[in-house]
Amino acid sequence: MADPVKHIASHQEFDDLLASTRYVIADFHADWCGPCKAIAPHYTKMASTFSIPGFLAFAKVNVDHVQTVAQKYNVAAMPTFLFFKEGNQVAVNGQVMIQGANLPSLNLAVEKMGKLAKEKADAAAAAE
Repeated sequence: MADPVKHIASHQEFDDLLASTRYVIADFHADWCGPCKAIAPHYTKMASTFSIPGFLAFAKVNVDHVQTVAQKYNVAAMPTFLFFKEGNQVAVNGQVMIQGANLPSLNLAVEKMGKLAKEKADAAAAAE
């Protein structure tokens, strides 16, 4: 099975994903980060459950490899989860970002974005 998470290798690749997908959830992580490794399987499972091409994508941004993206969004702690709608960073459930391996908060945010993405995908399919 293909990896449901998009591993971002460049700033341009991240910008392209934001431009081509209505909702994006981004996991800013580092190879040396223990909490990042602990939450990674949960994030991958969420991506498998909720990803909808063109409507909801899950990205992983290694802060040591794609520093310019981390700097643009002021990511200072790992892991940090950011949320995007139509290319713009947005708050989900009142949170602009989730810092740390906070699985309950991440689950709630992913479920909310997954529901919104499914509604948009269903509406687009109905309009065809």
